[in-house]
Amino acid sequence: MQPAAPLPILLYNGECAVCIRVAAWVRASEPGTPVIDVRPIGDDPEAIAQLHPGLDIWDAYETVHLLMPDGSMKTGGAAVAEVLRRLPNTRWSSGLLNAHVGGIRPAAALVDLGYNVLADVRPLLGCASCGSTNAAVRSVHETLDWLGRTLRAERRALVPPFRSASRHVPRLKQKTPV
Repeated sequence: MQPAAPLPILLYNGECAVCIRVAAWVRASEPGTPVIDVRPIGDDPEAIAQLHPGLDIWDAYETVHLLMPDGSMKTGGAAVAEVLRRLPNTRWSSGLLNAHVGGIRPAAALVDLGYNVLADVRPLLGCASCGSTNAAVRSVHETLDWLGRTLRAERRALVPPFRSASRHVPRLKQKTPV
């Protein structure tokens, strides 16, 4: 019998009512063999550092972290999207989350935006111990600015630069009105 492959570790704040509900939902979504190891952050910075050398306990309290078996770490909306891809009852969303439109992944960007909004309103939903240090909800301008930066960065990462300046894209002729 082969040993089980290591699971991603989802860290959550065991003092936060919102985080506890989400962790319970993830566990309930795993009938049978778990696909994600769901653990509370706890209060031991050294124990957290042993899980991943680049992880700070205060960062873990501020935003959700998913520690991947390959040693990488996903945070925020990217962590939520990865959890959705792995759970049996939400695995169908994988295609949507990975779909590219015009060089961006709109569904993944919406999950990230949703996570950021939730992170800002967590104190209003029963959590005073996690989330950003600024409990005020982002203004519409800040949210749109953040979304624009996220989409531009993702597009730059996905669309390779042109290799030659002599490359020409033909211009379509416009129809003349009859």
